[in-house]
Amino acid sequence: MRKSLLIIFILLFVKVHSQTQSNSAIADSLYATGNYAKAINQYAANNTKTGSLQIARAYNAIGNFDKAIGQYQSVVGQNPDLQIASFELGKLLVKTKAYDEARKLFANLVSKAKDNPEYYYYLGEVYAQLEQPASSLVAYKKAVENDSTHLRSIFKLAKYFVVKQEKNEALKYIAMGLNFNPDDVALINLKALTLFNDNAYDKAMPLFEKVLELGETKEYVYDKLAYCYYKNWEFEKARANYRKMLEIDDGNSETYFKLAEAYRKDKVLDSAEVYIKEAMNIQKPVFAEGYARLASIAREREDYKTALNLYKQAHKEDPSDPVLYHNICTLVDRTSKVSKVKLEYYEKYLEKYGAIKTGYASYYSTMVAKRISQLKEEIHLNAD
Repeated sequence: MRKSLLIIFILLFVKVHSQTQSNSAIADSLYATGNYAKAINQYAANNTKTGSLQIARAYNAIGNFDKAIGQYQSVVGQNPDLQIASFELGKLLVKTKAYDEARKLFANLVSKAKDNPEYYYYLGEVYAQLEQPASSLVAYKKAVENDSTHLRSIFKLAKYFVVKQEKNEALKYIAMGLNFNPDDVALINLKALTLFNDNAYDKAMPLFEKVLELGETKEYVYDKLAYCYYKNWEFEKARANYRKMLEIDDGNSETYFKLAEAYRKDKVLDSAEVYIKEAMNIQKPVFAEGYARLASIAREREDYKTALNLYKQAHKEDPSDPVLYHNICTLVDRTSKVSKVKLEYYEKYLEKYGAIKTGYASYYSTMVAKRISQLKEEIHLNAD
């Protein structure tokens, strides 16, 4: 009798187990093909740990994050050692910007698995969002200590030091990443920016070229590369990159000004003038800069009368700029034969900008004061 009951029990267990496996297979197939609502119902009928986790994943997949979080929390509560559930819940909390909850969860995960770089990486991400940069740096460094090829953590560290302009630290982490993946475009770009910010334009140049070769054809890359060429006296290459920028956005007046400057520096003044005027046509509020650039070209041509008129127009558009008025003073000094007229302009400069103690204004004030003394002495001597 007992033997018969045991056989019946085993047969029933096998039948139930087989049915559960069959239901799981159906649910998995529904999930894999994106039929999440039916998959959830099928998993719910199974009432297993794996099924409960899959329900959370399905809610996440369809974008019902509140239910997904609730389901994940239920799974984690019943299975506190199931790290995969905690990990997925943590990433979802980050996604939904529940940063403080995510911080607690990832802090718990790293206490359980101190050798897992992903846990440290996400803990670093959470601290970064909570505006705790020191803690985020510690977490990213822990990730890299556990895995020297963890590129996302390496990138975060390198980017932090690039922004802080700590060149050596930035280059250290960039080298670590590029040693593992020499074609990592994000790290190559960071290295280029680090060198660019350090005024090492000749070293930054081939790196920006590499960034473009790898398909990162963004406007700012062309802009930085063009400036590198400009600083390296390769004006035609600079102009070619500024033209690429205009293909991306032909309504950016600043690009026309930069293109004009690349022509001016190369002494192609007619073309420079054309692009300055084009910039002024595109964006009316930049008249002051446009007039000033045209004045600079006129000055290079030694057409001082035109230059003076253009600087006066620029100053009219932007009377707060001491540089513009100083140019007016020096041009009057050059073109006028009357010392008293020159003196009046320089004295007006000090009236308008003498109180400014920062930037060019302070330097110009010193030079203007010296010139005023010279002119007063000239006028006094001539009077005698």
